[in-house]
Amino acid sequence: MSADRTTAPVLDRIRVGSAPDSWGVWFPDDPVQVPWARFLDEVSEAGYEWIELGPYGYLPTEPALLREELTQRHLQVSAGTVFTALHRGPDVWDATWAHVGEVAALAQAMGAGHLVVIPAFWRDDKTARELEPRELTSAQWRDLATGTERLAREVRERYGLRVVVHPHADTHVDTEEHVVRFLDSTDADLVSLCLDTGHYAYCGGDNVKLIETYGERIGYLHLKQVDPAILADVVAHEVPFGPAVRRGVMCEPPLGVPELPPVLRAAQKLGVDLFAIVEQDMYPCAPDRPLPIARRTRRFLRGCGA
Repeated sequence: MSADRTTAPVLDRIRVGSAPDSWGVWFPDDPVQVPWARFLDEVSEAGYEWIELGPYGYLPTEPALLREELTQRHLQVSAGTVFTALHRGPDVWDATWAHVGEVAALAQAMGAGHLVVIPAFWRDDKTARELEPRELTSAQWRDLATGTERLAREVRERYGLRVVVHPHADTHVDTEEHVVRFLDSTDADLVSLCLDTGHYAYCGGDNVKLIETYGERIGYLHLKQVDPAILADVVAHEVPFGPAVRRGVMCEPPLGVPELPPVLRAAQKLGVDLFAIVEQDMYPCAPDRPLPIARRTRRFLRGCGA
């Protein structure tokens, strides 16, 4: 479907941005990824004003330098991102906090208000090797909930950032059942959700239903679509997430699911300001591929009213 430019609502509570992920960036340093300066040039050229930091170390980590580079391109930072394994209990806290602290400090210095927290993969997203069991035990669920609450409290008190937890394919917080269990196990005043529309659809979830049911827990959005034909084959053959991305399972809108206009309208109805950051997983990709897609995606979202 295509957005109807004549009737599209004004989504004035939605602040659209993009991220290094949409340029095929998954790692701090990787020879197949575009250089950070090219990403910044192109994300600005595509019409975005907000970005995320991406993997820590991809963009410059010296605040004054990064601020200068962003200012030159009229860009602002909405969030930093960390991966955590809090289901493994208190023993991982010190290592977790060491990483969270450096990312949160840079995000704070850039004026961001959020920290996107992604649970650990149960199988490696690059090699597809299984790292641990797919399902958590009851004790691990408790550790995940209490650890996330502690993290959210510390991040808010020390850095003034709001933790938003990102359900993600091939992690322990992925399907509707797991997402609901996680939400019901955590304090709503501390822990919000970064709803990634593509990952939730990838794992069988209904994005609009989740927004309408748990609206008070939606603190941030990642906009992404899934190619349903490729997804069906991925599910049928239990293909890990990394290889699925290389097959093109994540596609540019409006070519996949979920339909983004209903998702954006449901988010608008929450009556709160929300970032909606475009993330089209494309690792690895040809360096000239992201910019044309980014331009088309930004044009599409404007047509949706955002």
